[in-house]
Amino acid sequence: MAGATPQSTAQTMQQQGQPKNYLFALVSLSSLFFMWGLITNLNDTLIPHLKNVFQLNYFEAMLIQFCFFGAYFVVSLPAGALVKRIGYKWGLVAGLVTAAIGCLLFIPAASSRAYPVFLGALFILASGITTLQVAANPYVTILGKPETASFRLTLTQALNSLGGTIAPLIGGLLILGAASSATDRLAEADAVKFPYLLLAIALGLLALIFAVLKLPDMSQEEEQQAIDHTTGGSAWQYPHLVLGAIGIFAYVGAEVTIGSTMINFLGLDSIASMKETDAAHYVTLYWMGALIGRFIGSAIMFRVDARKVLTFNAIVNTLLVAVTVLSSGHVAMYAIVAVGLFNSVMFPTIFSLALQGLGKHTSQGSGILCQAIVGGAIVPPLTGQLADHFGLQVSLAVTIICYLYIAFYGAKGSKPRHA
Repeated sequence: MAGATPQSTAQTMQQQGQPKNYLFALVSLSSLFFMWGLITNLNDTLIPHLKNVFQLNYFEAMLIQFCFFGAYFVVSLPAGALVKRIGYKWGLVAGLVTAAIGCLLFIPAASSRAYPVFLGALFILASGITTLQVAANPYVTILGKPETASFRLTLTQALNSLGGTIAPLIGGLLILGAASSATDRLAEADAVKFPYLLLAIALGLLALIFAVLKLPDMSQEEEQQAIDHTTGGSAWQYPHLVLGAIGIFAYVGAEVTIGSTMINFLGLDSIASMKETDAAHYVTLYWMGALIGRFIGSAIMFRVDARKVLTFNAIVNTLLVAVTVLSSGHVAMYAIVAVGLFNSVMFPTIFSLALQGLGKHTSQGSGILCQAIVGGAIVPPLTGQLADHFGLQVSLAVTIICYLYIAFYGAKGSKPRHA
């Protein structure tokens, strides 16, 4: 490996008539991005559902996101070490199996009628999703040219958004809809059994498929990047990675907070007085905006620097949330829904910018970035605590701070610097 260079490797492959083609691997990985988008955004309907079932306040209801995204903080680094040991492919399989087990645990959780059991099932489910993210995100970034990493990750994240867009519709129909016909409040808990059983079956089938798939081994590419870009140390020595981790924390915290509170927000008398099943459709629009924005963003980033796009989107979202907090009625409603459109490219852009030039530290860097997704566990409960004291609409101002930091990262903090 020490004598290899990107040029000599490429020349060898061309001489052998074997140009690198990672299309099949990227298509296969896209299904995983779709699944974890679907599972993650089901929480947006699960939160108001369990809030009603167990008569929770906002802070208690947001413990759902605390347990779900808290798994990223606990599991990300061990998952990064696991992926480095067993490879990207088997890391994906391990994540799928763990997530399937978490989904199955929703059945005894519903039967026990105990909120803490639900939280435990969510933690195990999220542990599997975390492992998937740690394996899949860097895998996508190195399946091709480094300069198009943001583009590839944005496209695969578009599939994540598609799953997230469908999730509120499924949750509204199978969870909120089924719960509305239940005879008593505790019986409403059973509404989660069927959808999460279906998810467990789907994840199990995907695990079997990926176990038999022949995916490219990218260890050579990682080692080659190590020769070209790094000479030792660890991922923590790169300031743009550390600042990027804070950016991921801020972004996920803001995105999850808005998605988690939207159904209750639209139910406020000062906003739209909507029923939960109707409000779920607007959550779909929120995630659909992210889906559409990722395709638009992918096209724009062919011509415009990714850092400029990230900065622009963050500034727009800062203004949209400010309008949401300071206005009422349909103005506030459409402003908060529009945030999804400008959220679109933030995660993949921050992620790929933060991993630039890490070489052999890419796996460790991915683990650090995925660990930063714990923002989804911290910001929503903080917002819930403020909502219990000052009202839900005012509490959303917390996300303004998040978007202001992302604007800083895009404008300045994302420029690679080796400490």
